[in-house]
Amino acid sequence: MPARERLLWLRRPARRRSGPNHRRRTELGLLLFTSLIVVAAYVLATVGTTARIPADLGVFLAIVLFLALAAHIATRYYAPDANAVVLPLAALLNGLGYAMLARLDPHYARLQAGWTAVGILAYVVTLAAVRHSRDLDRYRYLLLLVAVLLLLSPLVPHLGKNINGARLWVYIGPVNGQPVELAKLALAIFFASYFTEKRELLSLPTLRVGNRLFLDPRPLGPILLAWGFCMLVLGAERDVGFAMLLFVLFIGMLWVATGRALWLGVGTALFAVGAVVSDKVFSQVGARVTAWLHPWSQANAGAYQLVQGLYAFANGGLVGTGLGYGFVKGIPEITTDYIFAAFGNEMGLLGTTLIVFAFVLLVGAGMRIAQTARSEFAKLTAAGLTLIIGMQAFFIMAGIVRLLPLTGITLPFMAYGGSSLVANYILVALLVRISDEGERALSSEAIATRVPAGAAAAPAS
Repeated sequence: MPARERLLWLRRPARRRSGPNHRRRTELGLLLFTSLIVVAAYVLATVGTTARIPADLGVFLAIVLFLALAAHIATRYYAPDANAVVLPLAALLNGLGYAMLARLDPHYARLQAGWTAVGILAYVVTLAAVRHSRDLDRYRYLLLLVAVLLLLSPLVPHLGKNINGARLWVYIGPVNGQPVELAKLALAIFFASYFTEKRELLSLPTLRVGNRLFLDPRPLGPILLAWGFCMLVLGAERDVGFAMLLFVLFIGMLWVATGRALWLGVGTALFAVGAVVSDKVFSQVGARVTAWLHPWSQANAGAYQLVQGLYAFANGGLVGTGLGYGFVKGIPEITTDYIFAAFGNEMGLLGTTLIVFAFVLLVGAGMRIAQTARSEFAKLTAAGLTLIIGMQAFFIMAGIVRLLPLTGITLPFMAYGGSSLVANYILVALLVRISDEGERALSSEAIATRVPAGAAAAPAS
């Protein structure tokens, strides 16, 4: 090949293959397989509860397929090169959660079905609106303002409502939700933007003390003020679970951005101090720690929910009692805080292990997306969003099995909660957007650097 033609070939723009690419075909196959699993779980749970095949089986199958295909078509159109497993994993967890809710409380199941449709709509709108991840970087202070307003909204009189000692809920007419679910996404993006800008100052020793250089903590000042304010608001709302989640998010993203283990040490020390202070100041924290340490002496009081959940796991054994055959309706807040215990009772150790593996795969896919992101901001954003989904699932599952004190947050995608479900689908859409950009960049680089066979040996003209 002549040198001029070879140069033009190397510089030609990368062209996307016509027709559906292999990632989207994989995603479609996984979504169809996931839909079959969800429908099978729904049938088994209904048969176990009513001893009859559900009358609405055809309608349910049509709705499941429609929502899955709607999300798939949006991904195929707006993010054709994105990771193929993130959406199917979210759909699997969401569908299994719905099947369990339909078995436990049909009213909540109907509401969850509506919120699932809203979540899919939010997924599509997010993909359509956020065409480039860098656009989010431009609005970091606006996102911080939105996060602060969302966090403050439950404290507004006649708008927020105190439930079980925590003021987390906002009621607007017939609609209610937890604004902190959306605030956590805005804060993750803000942290990613700020840490990207200050990365060198936070990772390189620039503060001279005598003859030695140390990390300069001063660049952390503004973001510490913003984070500290959010923590104070969550403390005023008695929201222990999300306060801990935002703390881990902040320290985790700081460590990822700088690679300095020092910040992990500082975060651990601050967490220990905060835990001791919270135990003394907030009665809710003290009660949960006491129930965690001494559940059997508090079995008829503050630890009743925890003890009943442990009994449910023990009764489930290795393979469970079978969907629809368990005795878990007596556990308080079974549809929200404790839905993992219901799976432990009816699906046993094997079933709950599969759920844990699904979350592990989702976190692994998120970290893969962070590794292949095309910019430092996108890398940090993907890491922060993945940290949210992973740590939230870990905190609630660890609390239910008594590895940690119970936090009271929802299990992502599975437990009942409209604001949580919508926020998590927005989170998945942002991961898909970052994945699409990263994979397209990698494909373009591979095509640009590839030389056709025999080109190197061709004589130059």
